[in-house]
Amino acid sequence: MDLTGARWRKSSKSGGNGGDCVEVADNVSGVVGVRDSKDPAGPALVFAPAAWRAFVARAVERP
Repeated sequence: MDLTGARWRKSSKSGGNGGDCVEVADNVSGVVGVRDSKDPAGPALVFAPAAWRAFVARAVERP
């Protein structure tokens, strides 16, 4: 999957320390890319948009 044109963003919950963050790119048609901000040239995971929405919805659920 070519993510060359991806616009990566960090969570608004990320601190300003430049540490362990996940970046997401949702501007690529048909996929959502996820990568480690410490290794932007490294590998990225790619999810179908519906799968990413389901993951985020589950991750932010409160008990």
